[in-house]
Amino acid sequence: MTRTKPALAPFPDATPAIDGIRVGIGGWNFVPWRNNFYPAGLVQRRELEYASRQLSAIEINGTYYGAQKPSVYAKWAAETPEGFVFSLKAPMRIMQSRVLANTGTQVDDFLGGVASLGDRLGPVVWQFDIGRKLEREDFAAFLNLLPEEVDGRRLRHVLDVRDSAFVDARFIAMMRERNLGTVFTDSRDYPSFADLTTDFVYARLMRSRSEIESGYALQELEHWAQRARQWAHGRHPDDLPHISANGAPPAERRDVYVFFISAAKERNPAAAMALIRQLQAT
Repeated sequence: MTRTKPALAPFPDATPAIDGIRVGIGGWNFVPWRNNFYPAGLVQRRELEYASRQLSAIEINGTYYGAQKPSVYAKWAAETPEGFVFSLKAPMRIMQSRVLANTGTQVDDFLGGVASLGDRLGPVVWQFDIGRKLEREDFAAFLNLLPEEVDGRRLRHVLDVRDSAFVDARFIAMMRERNLGTVFTDSRDYPSFADLTTDFVYARLMRSRSEIESGYALQELEHWAQRARQWAHGRHPDDLPHISANGAPPAERRDVYVFFISAAKERNPAAAMALIRQLQAT
């Protein structure tokens, strides 16, 4: 007698941005999530389809190690619902180049490929790891290589610089002059600052804990929901660290991207969904 697997319930509708706030995780393929996030019996090839309907954004880390073909990006876009977006890390070979000012062709090649995501294309993250010493003139020349749009679609660039000696008021001023984003990391290991430099906010929350089912305590998630609302309404949470107190670009509204990343990774989907519920309730 042949046994058939029970049919999965239909996937839920898309989870839209709430008041301009998108909440997500890093990637969608992680074995522990098959025990506490994905439905039992879900085949791996449908994990993106499912995750993109529970969350409103996903940060792709894999592109940091190597760009994909445009056809792969188009496939990812086709598996996700309307309103969902990806953020992507640019390939590390670009940021590790000896002379950043000479990477224009590599920058254009990468961005030309990710344009295949169409309206699913969200922020692009340029991550400069600890140990990468930056020279300000060369770094400024690199920033000038970042185009404002690709295929007629506006690009949102995010600079994640992890050299604490480089991240100072001059760095903040460079970002503001070029209307580029920075990362609020909420991390003990990387520079963590909430200075706003453009018309959107990119936060990577990196303190989830294994012993808490939702990754973060309820009160912590309530506070993050409040902060996200403040950002979205053009305000500044006054309980977060800043480098340069003045000069933030004014805005009545801001798009906000909040990702639960690293730390107790197995808990991050639960943390993201718990924050979404907090935002829906307020």
